[in-house]
Amino acid sequence: MQEESFKRTEISELGEFKLIKLLTSEFAKLQNSTIKGIGDDAAVIDAANACTLISTDLLIEGIHFDLTYTPLKHLGYKSIIVNLSDIYAMNAIPTQVTVSIAVSNRFSVEAIEEIYEGIRTACDFYKVDLVGGDTTSSPKGLVISVTAIGRQIKEKIVYRSGANSGDQIFVTGEIGAAYLGLQLLEREKLIFLENPKIPIDLEDQKFCVGKFLKPEAARTAIFQFAQSDIIPTSMIDLSDGLSSDLLHICEQSNQGALIFEENVPINTEAQLLAIKFNLDPITAALNGGEDYELLFTANDTDSEKLRFLPGFYHIGEIVDPNLGVKLRSNSGKLHPITAQGWNHF
Repeated sequence: MQEESFKRTEISELGEFKLIKLLTSEFAKLQNSTIKGIGDDAAVIDAANACTLISTDLLIEGIHFDLTYTPLKHLGYKSIIVNLSDIYAMNAIPTQVTVSIAVSNRFSVEAIEEIYEGIRTACDFYKVDLVGGDTTSSPKGLVISVTAIGRQIKEKIVYRSGANSGDQIFVTGEIGAAYLGLQLLEREKLIFLENPKIPIDLEDQKFCVGKFLKPEAARTAIFQFAQSDIIPTSMIDLSDGLSSDLLHICEQSNQGALIFEENVPINTEAQLLAIKFNLDPITAALNGGEDYELLFTANDTDSEKLRFLPGFYHIGEIVDPNLGVKLRSNSGKLHPITAQGWNHF
């Protein structure tokens, strides 16, 4: 049976500007605040009476992603999500992004188009505009840099440093599944490298694998906050793991925290997969990372409102800093929480 031939266009055949035009021509302008997008030295964004928020993240091949098991379209999508999540973590609405990419000559134009297809899908779904960026060559591998821009009035912006003793701690969704999806993918990669003839077996773990390869940002929570007149006292997105990110809030707010193990939301599929890997599910939830849910604190009034809203999980409370940051296990014992999540270096 004859194999289907695929067209491969070398990036050098197009050049930078034609490549940019090719990759961005189908991006529609979705925000009225986008005065000038791609095509000039800088993007022009109308700030009006709101504050503009800006966040940047780098994704580097071999550090943040592995193309052995990461589809390029999923990578493009995820590169946008991880940045939008930072804007949502400030209780703001993302409106624009810029994307810069460095690629080695092992990538074809068609490969870069796949990445940008994922980027465009994310931009369309989250209603943000791609307004600029840069493309260049890389001596080895792939690097993606995304800058996200958002808006919010000053009084509603939420920082990591606002938690107070007595505030309640919430998360916006189940956690730990992304880490377990990564463990499954890494296991199959090792098996494949040892013997490529052995079929890949992801055990139909679509939920956990999907949470890692194609996460979503918790934008619904921001709309619920606005509709219910809720302003969290502090907030952070769960990118590095509950343990590390909770410690960021506690350190910057000069507070302690108590997490209740029985309240930490872990999906049933994730729990079963953790057991297969001989892991305690709560360990995966505390230290896994890449969940991109929101971890936040709320005062008594807002905590009462949150009891009646779907999608929010009460997992603990802020306490006096002298009590430290601890997990109360199902048996009632207290265990210190240490930063064991993702370490960027």
